[in-house]
Amino acid sequence: MTAKATAAPAIGIFGAGSIGCYLGGRLVAAGGAVRLVGRAHMAEVVARHGLRVSDWQGYDHVLAPRQVPFSTEAASLATAELVLVTVKSADTETSGDVLASVLAPGTVIISLQNGVNNAARLQQRLPRQRVLAGMVPFNVVQHGDGHFHHGSEGVVEVEADDALTPWLDLFRSAGLPLQLRADMNAVLWAKLLLNLNNPINALAGIPLQEELRQRAFRRCIALAQREALALYAEAGIRPARLTPVPPRWMPSLLAVPDAVFQRVGQRMLRIDPLARSSMWEDLERGRRTEIEWINGELLRLAERLGRKAPVNACLVALVRAAEQGGRRDWSGPELLAALQRAAQD
Repeated sequence: MTAKATAAPAIGIFGAGSIGCYLGGRLVAAGGAVRLVGRAHMAEVVARHGLRVSDWQGYDHVLAPRQVPFSTEAASLATAELVLVTVKSADTETSGDVLASVLAPGTVIISLQNGVNNAARLQQRLPRQRVLAGMVPFNVVQHGDGHFHHGSEGVVEVEADDALTPWLDLFRSAGLPLQLRADMNAVLWAKLLLNLNNPINALAGIPLQEELRQRAFRRCIALAQREALALYAEAGIRPARLTPVPPRWMPSLLAVPDAVFQRVGQRMLRIDPLARSSMWEDLERGRRTEIEWINGELLRLAERLGRKAPVNACLVALVRAAEQGGRRDWSGPELLAALQRAAQD
């Protein structure tokens, strides 16, 4: 069990789903004064089961319902001095309006959402608060009955700001050390490259580790990444290096034969065997996915450049079809063939 941190100002988590409940559970377990706000169904789960938070390295902690301050009302965050926003990208503006009505001026907010511009969108709705961009690189899966499992490596990265100082010890004690970055925009574009696997995993319908062991699926990711990197180069975007392999080398690594990947891509395979992408989870639960803020972001970039992004456009179309009940059991060769056809059209 992690050591308790010294007292830090109150923290709120707005949009407590998979990521929010996991982060909140870790912070509560470390002694943080944390309030979680989420939907009614999640409030019922926590009221019945509490929270269990675990990770792929063996951490496992159970919190009783009485230990988890969970509400469906944003007003419960009125005294929070730091708020982590973990809502889906489609809810950014609405969430900003709700928080603007309850938070005190000067409250520090970290956007821990997929996509590259959520912090800016929140800041427009929260002009009296300080909004920082952040990024969660790891995967969190709901195992049911309030159990949230962190299934892959990585640390939370946040835009560097002295305003975060009062909470750094708490996050470190909770096993969630914040990596402060001066190049957060480059980090977000780099994370977008990694997130291009989300729709592929969702369409495959299998765990991430199983998917990454198959060359055909990896070649699908490589096609999407190569298209993205070409757009980045034309737009002057230089993604940060988040993995041992530089972004420009990643498509080549992914395309190597399985036997080679087993050796040179070992770190990418260090994933909990049951872990899946958040987009798979959204489809499984009948929710709208974040495809518009992942692959769709590349379509908007291509449009601004007067270019096309046919591979990523194909993935957007396939996920939107899956949202309406379409296929979610693509084999690697089938999906690769579909993306190759799109690239040639």
